[in-house]
Amino acid sequence: MTFEIVTDSSANLPDELIEKYNIHILSLLYLIDGEEYESYVKGNKTDLTEFYKRMRNKDVITTASMSSGSCRVLFEKILSKGKDLLYIGFSSALSATYQTGSLVLEEMKADYPNLTILSVDTLGASLGEGLLVTHAAKLRAEGQSIQVVYDWLIENRLHLCHWFTVDDLFFLMRGGRVSTSSAIMGTVFSIKPVMHMDDYGRLIPVSKARGRKNSLRFLLEEMEKTAINPENQTVYISHGDCLDDALYLAEKIKQKFGTKDILIHLIEPVIAAHCGPGTVALFFLGTKR
Repeated sequence: MTFEIVTDSSANLPDELIEKYNIHILSLLYLIDGEEYESYVKGNKTDLTEFYKRMRNKDVITTASMSSGSCRVLFEKILSKGKDLLYIGFSSALSATYQTGSLVLEEMKADYPNLTILSVDTLGASLGEGLLVTHAAKLRAEGQSIQVVYDWLIENRLHLCHWFTVDDLFFLMRGGRVSTSSAIMGTVFSIKPVMHMDDYGRLIPVSKARGRKNSLRFLLEEMEKTAINPENQTVYISHGDCLDDALYLAEKIKQKFGTKDILIHLIEPVIAAHCGPGTVALFFLGTKR
């Protein structure tokens, strides 16, 4: 292995992929009733049943980026062994996470002048960020250099499409994404907003679908418009404790495109705190975002 890959817990990768590709994870934080938790703890397969139950009860959950100190500890552990380092981070438009990690790395470059230290703002989130990290890890496993992998990420990050819909507008309202009146009206009339991530890494409302199945079909239609060779792609779907809806979308993708490689994974706590239970998100490579 020629270099190490570091990402953050918002990439939402399952333990199996983290272990398979030896990916280092910086954990973001969330707080419930003043008690702080790490979103990712190596070797700890957290049961999120209680977390989602508390979200449905509308408990107040807040989130925070990792500290610069925790970044420095992990980076030092890698660099002190003479390893080059590639940090792949959460969209800078949504969180201070990437700025924190990249600034620490910039400060450390002077201490390790003979090592290659690079960082990439994915302009992505959740399994969209995770899909880019997975591609980077696969390229490394094929023997590609850190510079080649970095260049691939920069060239392809705006081809990583993020499409998602939510079931409960309360969480978008609490985060300032929709107004109180829109949340109330949307709930009354079963309006499900569809959003995507733009080229600046921001969440942008695109449409409003009437009913759950229509919102999921909207995601499928957007994939049809831009997906590059969808039958041969690896597609990721994340869900906010609504596995049946994620499976429904996956089956529709298989039927329509013949896609075989689809990963479905539960949304981790920090991202979930902002989008809520019932969220379904679709990630794939396309001609444009």
